[in-house]
Amino acid sequence: MSLLRACTEALARPVPFRSSLLVRTFSTEPTTPAPTTAKEPSEIAPIPQKDVLSADTVSGAPAELRHRVVRVYQPARNTMQSGGAKGMRWRLDWDILPGGGRWENPLMGWASSADYVQGTRLSFRSKEDAIHFAEKQGWDYYVQLPAPERIPPKNYSENFVYKPNKLRIHRTK
Repeated sequence: MSLLRACTEALARPVPFRSSLLVRTFSTEPTTPAPTTAKEPSEIAPIPQKDVLSADTVSGAPAELRHRVVRVYQPARNTMQSGGAKGMRWRLDWDILPGGGRWENPLMGWASSADYVQGTRLSFRSKEDAIHFAEKQGWDYYVQLPAPERIPPKNYSENFVYKPNKLRIHRTK
């Protein structure tokens, strides 16, 4: 059922008049409800207390996607480029589906797959943003921490250091 149809049907139902307005708010902060003295029977279910409001029920995503595990990681910088413009971004991608129906395309010889989310990557500014998004969608996730950046020692200057009793031979051809 689409969200528009559900809202339309909910608004079309007659609601009995009550003296107090029932307002339902959504928040990501856990709150304690105000104490009420008299409980009136209502048709609205109580709001479950969660840290993050899950959006998977109204997102329209297939049910198979809810059981997939996503990986949150910071990709390594491209070694062929000197700039680090996108090096601080965090990515979210899906793990490879076991038995994901891979085959070789008979016409072109390309590798094909039945997994429709294997090429999907989402980019975020911080790790916390990526984790919050995965929790909001109701996905299981794990965080892969980046490897420590290792700077190799520079050996070019060693070619020109004076060392007594050592003959330097430089070949130019």
